[in-house]
Amino acid sequence: MLETSARLLRLLSLLQSRADWTGAELAERLQVGLRTVRRDIDRLRELGYPVDSTPGVAGGYRLGVGAALPPLLLDDEEAVAVAISLRTAATGSVAGLEEAALRALAKVQQVLPSRLRHRVAAFHAAVPLTGAATGGVDADLLTAIAAACRDRRRIRLRYRSRTASTREVEPYRLVHTPRRWYLLAYDLGRDDWRTFRVDRIEELLGPPGARFAPRPLPQEDTAAYVSHSISTAPYAYQARILFHAPLEEVAPRTSPTAGRLEAVGAGRCLFHVGSNSLQELAVHVAAKGFDFEVLDPPELIPVLHDLSDRLRKAAQAATGPGRPPGD
Repeated sequence: MLETSARLLRLLSLLQSRADWTGAELAERLQVGLRTVRRDIDRLRELGYPVDSTPGVAGGYRLGVGAALPPLLLDDEEAVAVAISLRTAATGSVAGLEEAALRALAKVQQVLPSRLRHRVAAFHAAVPLTGAATGGVDADLLTAIAAACRDRRRIRLRYRSRTASTREVEPYRLVHTPRRWYLLAYDLGRDDWRTFRVDRIEELLGPPGARFAPRPLPQEDTAAYVSHSISTAPYAYQARILFHAPLEEVAPRTSPTAGRLEAVGAGRCLFHVGSNSLQELAVHVAAKGFDFEVLDPPELIPVLHDLSDRLRKAAQAATGPGRPPGD
């Protein structure tokens, strides 16, 4: 006979495996009497698991819907299926689920037995993922960094930008954009916050290091901070453009890597964007297709005037005297 704690876990697993069970079926599976089954059901309820029961000869037990998700007990096949699905979603195959899938995958990987890890690895070796959403990031690297973020442990990494370098960082958050994964971390060597492209992390050097005490984040909205750091901060010109259109209309025509949008009232939104070229910046903003005002930088305004003049001349030349538009 199973000990009480092990029996409760087995009972919870049985209740999760199908909708309805009779008391006799549960007693047979657990090799206990009906009175023990009833006591164990009461213990599960005391622990917060909503177990519904129906009286009578045809009655039985069913795991109900509670306020919180109970621990899921998976068999080997289910665990492998969940790990493969989460790994696939984390690498960008399902838009909008990347970060949640990665957090869940890190939890599953932590408790997955080695025999099942080998099965998951074998599947991905035989069926490689396609698509450019990951930017060439290995899922094992992502889950290792996610685990370090969760456990608040320092990591050493080899990072390739203009040159290769070794960095020791305190990792805080992985952020996914439509094209890439980024790591927000405190760089101990630079004594400042840094945003790292994960596809440029060549490897983690050794296992995670010592735990660290969390620092105040540079911005509460880490996704917005990362978006600003990759789309605006690195550039010579940083612009603020006021679009006379609601954010939900402008958003489909931009991305977090191209700039950051901010709602500023009914029918208007602010666009934070950077570039090393005022000419490219002017074309980029004008191509959105909305009326706008330049708040910063003032140097962009004469460039827009020049662009407007050249476009007008080009349009006039294309529709010269006696030549209908579009001919």
